[in-house]
Amino acid sequence: MTWLVTGGAGYIGSHVVRAFRAAGTDVVVLDSLASGHPQFVPDDVPLVEASVLDADVVLRTLTDHDVRGVVHLAGFKYAGVSVERPLLTYQENVSGTVVLLQQMQAAGVDQFVFSSSAATYGTPDVDIVTEQSPVAPESPYGESKLVGEWLLRDQARATGLRHTSLRYFNVVGSAAKHLYDTSPHNLFPVVLDLLAEGRTPQINGDDYPTPDGTCVRDYLHVADLALSHVAAAEALEQGRPLEPVYNLGSGTGVSVREIMTAVADVTGIDFEPVIAPRRPGDPARIVASGDLAARDLDWKMRHSLADMVASAWAARQYAGTLSH
Repeated sequence: MTWLVTGGAGYIGSHVVRAFRAAGTDVVVLDSLASGHPQFVPDDVPLVEASVLDADVVLRTLTDHDVRGVVHLAGFKYAGVSVERPLLTYQENVSGTVVLLQQMQAAGVDQFVFSSSAATYGTPDVDIVTEQSPVAPESPYGESKLVGEWLLRDQARATGLRHTSLRYFNVVGSAAKHLYDTSPHNLFPVVLDLLAEGRTPQINGDDYPTPDGTCVRDYLHVADLALSHVAAAEALEQGRPLEPVYNLGSGTGVSVREIMTAVADVTGIDFEPVIAPRRPGDPARIVASGDLAARDLDWKMRHSLADMVASAWAARQYAGTLSH
């Protein structure tokens, strides 16, 4: 069987590709390379450079490679920026998913694993979010991911599409030093880049209603996340029943200030972060239970916070050697 990974040249997508290959599954990648990197894709994995909005290329990729299922990670992923660029966000994340589903139906492909987000919950009024918690996204990004889930639900009713969506928040670390997060907005790459340049990282807001005033999130190692994408694909292949939505969460969460302390400990660089204003669209706390995913998708936190920081730092240092 061959699985299509959209966005497979990106940071998370490339780790999903790596996990599929480790499981012995053939993969084809479709990526516009707007934020992905061709060098993240193994030489023996086909890479189709195109957007999911390009219907003809999507259909041709599905048919030419005899694709059995799709893991959909391609899209616009910056919650804060989405507040300023809502139309781009909806075009990439909603229209792109519509095109992909249309072409899957045309090609007879009926298995779909969707990369959703904990941003669908907005700011929960509970300490631990479960799949039954109300959704109330606070950014166009979170809204677009929720619409993606609705599209899968409705397409399943109409055509029998078998699917599941994985909601998660901050994905960090690296399973291989040449696969690193290059997002200009994610906390880990921003902090590590600043430290590597001899500058001081900042915390965006320290007046949130949390124990230390900084945002609390689930921080998940990218390798753990990738394994559950593959487990979801395998469950669909085997015809096992899956929930429509799973949280991939730690159940505990870590604050931004705790991240800064861990970064200082691991890197050996002593610093006091600068306090900056809040970013629009950032909820105070999102911590999710991963119990259902642990039951069905082999989900577990296999890495400590120190592991996450150390692997991210090693990958950042490797990336730095490439630029010199």
